[in-house]
Amino acid sequence: MPKDGVQPGIPVTYVPARNLIFLSIALAWAEAEGADDIFIGVNALDYSGYPDCRPEFVAGFETLARLATKAGSEGGTITINAPLQEMTKAQIASEANRLGLDAGISHSCYDPAPDGRACGECDACRLRSKGFADAGIEDPTAYA
Repeated sequence: MPKDGVQPGIPVTYVPARNLIFLSIALAWAEAEGADDIFIGVNALDYSGYPDCRPEFVAGFETLARLATKAGSEGGTITINAPLQEMTKAQIASEANRLGLDAGISHSCYDPAPDGRACGECDACRLRSKGFADAGIEDPTAYA
């Protein structure tokens, strides 16, 4: 896993079509339940580099949702909401704090220790830690 700083281009941690798969499953479930909204936590800022985190992808999937569903073909809509997409890591940490969410039960690590704790050294861990620091909030992440 990358531990030498964020580089330009698509990172080696890219998983092909990951968010396409997640949204496809969510779309099927949403339509079956009669839901009009799907939420996804993609983020295009603070460097993600992943093609399926871009605003163009989210907008394109929303168009696809209208074409691929009974609801869409009958004039309904399913909205794809990506509220974190244009937020910095500091803004995300601040919002989680404002909402009283326990960010310590999550981590962003791509190289966790065998006991599940975040490595604290990979690019994702460093970006997360910097986001908390920039927000002036103590990082609740359990690091190895």
